[in-house]
Amino acid sequence: MTLDECIHIIGDKPESVTMIQKERDGMNAPDTQIQEVESSTASQRQPTDSATSVVFSGDGEPKTPDSMLSQLVAIQQNGGIAADTYTLGGVVEALEQRMAQELGKEAAVFMPTGTLGNHLAIRRLCGLKPRAIVQEQSHLYNDTGDCVQQLSGIHMVPLGQGEAFFTMSELEAAVTRADTGRVSNSVGAMMIESPVRRQGGQVMPLADMKVMTDYCREHDIGTHLDGARLYMMCAARGDSQKEYSELFDTVYVSMYKYFGAPFGAILAGTEQFCEGLYHDRRMFGSGLSSSAFAAALALDGIDGFEDRFAKAMAQGQVLLDELNRIDGIHLGQYEHGSNIFPLTLDGSIDIDALADRLKESWIFVPTTPDDYGRHHLTVNTTLLRQSNDEIATAFRQALS
Repeated sequence: MTLDECIHIIGDKPESVTMIQKERDGMNAPDTQIQEVESSTASQRQPTDSATSVVFSGDGEPKTPDSMLSQLVAIQQNGGIAADTYTLGGVVEALEQRMAQELGKEAAVFMPTGTLGNHLAIRRLCGLKPRAIVQEQSHLYNDTGDCVQQLSGIHMVPLGQGEAFFTMSELEAAVTRADTGRVSNSVGAMMIESPVRRQGGQVMPLADMKVMTDYCREHDIGTHLDGARLYMMCAARGDSQKEYSELFDTVYVSMYKYFGAPFGAILAGTEQFCEGLYHDRRMFGSGLSSSAFAAALALDGIDGFEDRFAKAMAQGQVLLDELNRIDGIHLGQYEHGSNIFPLTLDGSIDIDALADRLKESWIFVPTTPDDYGRHHLTVNTTLLRQSNDEIATAFRQALS
């Protein structure tokens, strides 16, 4: 079925017809594809109801089926979407080549999820060495049902209990224990996640990464970077993606968190590492018959993202100072840089009531604390939809 045929079918819904027709007529810019709707009360408003919504949570701009379909129409009209076959070739291959180049790697392979990307990286890097070192706070250790142990027989060794990252001394001790135990059980891989989602987007310093990856190289231990949010980390710190990825044998980057795809990840490394990796992908049930739409949206989202996110971070730093001048609000900053800022409110301020008042100005703040009871405001590119004066005024009015 062609994209135009899909549009014809979905076009039975009036809102889809309107959105797609506006895109075809050039009435909507790519980043203003969200129709504004009036809710009966501000508290019922959703981030996708308005193109002016500023959303202080999440990595990217909110997506809807209508907005993604409209974007696909524009991509198809502006150059077409080259078909893939079981996630091989076509626009998927174009995305793989683009990301390999951006990360300074020889090759890259599309994965449907970051969980699978991280898993297959550790699986290949470990080889016959059945241990992998990870952060105790990492996504792979906490949120994947022990998939690496269950499906690949590799034991994950968690370090840095309750911290954003582990230390060099912890790494050395873990490697020594594995090599000198009563039964030698060597470490085959080390994975570093940065930024760390469970720790407010905190990052491991680049200098620490270099020392640890150098140590692993000397001890024949493979290294993998869970860089799901790598592009955001680099914008927050003013670094380049290659500065991080060149330290590691392999690196994973998310395609859906902020590039606009509905799903997808890229796993990059050497030609030798990536050769035949699609067989492993298929073995784990991920030989999707097509990933063309996801790849096309990701490719489109990559263009200009670094500039947009850098502008959002610059605006966010100024906004931080403005909000901190408002009584009852304090926003902090993590030591090594992050696009996520810890939020502290005076005890007299009810965060749920504050959130409802801010929705009157199409500003959305998260009300649920993290696992440690902390609240945060996250800077993403939706910040560019309103000026700092508008946002600060909305906060003052909401607290008045």
